[in-house]
Amino acid sequence: MKRIKIIIEYDGSRYHGFQAQQNAHTIQEEIEQSIYKLTRDKVSIMAAGRTDAGVHALGQVATFDTDSSIPGSKWQFALNSFLPDDIQVLKSEQVSPHFNPRFDAISKLYRYVIYRQKSGHVFYRNYSLYDDESLDIDAMKRACNVLQGTHNFSSFCASGSSVKTFERTITFCRLFEQGPCLIMEIEANGFLYNMVRIIMGTLREVGRGKYPPQYLEDIIAAQNRSLAGPTIPPQGLYLVRVDYPQSSRDGS
Repeated sequence: MKRIKIIIEYDGSRYHGFQAQQNAHTIQEEIEQSIYKLTRDKVSIMAAGRTDAGVHALGQVATFDTDSSIPGSKWQFALNSFLPDDIQVLKSEQVSPHFNPRFDAISKLYRYVIYRQKSGHVFYRNYSLYDDESLDIDAMKRACNVLQGTHNFSSFCASGSSVKTFERTITFCRLFEQGPCLIMEIEANGFLYNMVRIIMGTLREVGRGKYPPQYLEDIIAAQNRSLAGPTIPPQGLYLVRVDYPQSSRDGS
């Protein structure tokens, strides 16, 4: 038995999230079905993160165990011949049987995209949040700086989470404009349930002038979800990259 690691990109528009569920169409289901068509083996894949319905990925990481003789590097091409056009494997390799894509991760990078131009948003409706209102971008950038560092982020966690600790370390949170889009990129050693979408929703409230950038310090200190902004819609969110220690990347 060997463990195969795959890096996947997908358009989450027509899926009910990554994780397999009864009576729901998911990314995991599609990948496992493709593996079965290829090998006739029923496998269960593990992923670095369980993206929600409508959320996309540019670099999701997953693993599965198999007795197949297919070399690790060849799974990319083999699976892509069975996967739908909105899910593709970017890279595949054999890794240590102890490698865990979720618990071995040391950081994740997410991106959120807001489309700000009146024309053309029809084509971006599944890949960004449309919002052409006037926003104070400089204030939003200052608020991003407040979020960086190690904090208890329970104010930015949706209900239903089963985590043991709400402490996370945000390496960076930055906001920039690119063409008609306003983009937030945020990297941390881990994220809470809906954390990125709540942070973006809170930053937008700062941009609207509802409260000043430094008020985020009070939101963090209060550890109270009701003080943060709304959970912004999913279609503008992308899992960009998952990083691992060098030893995990080498399969040792």
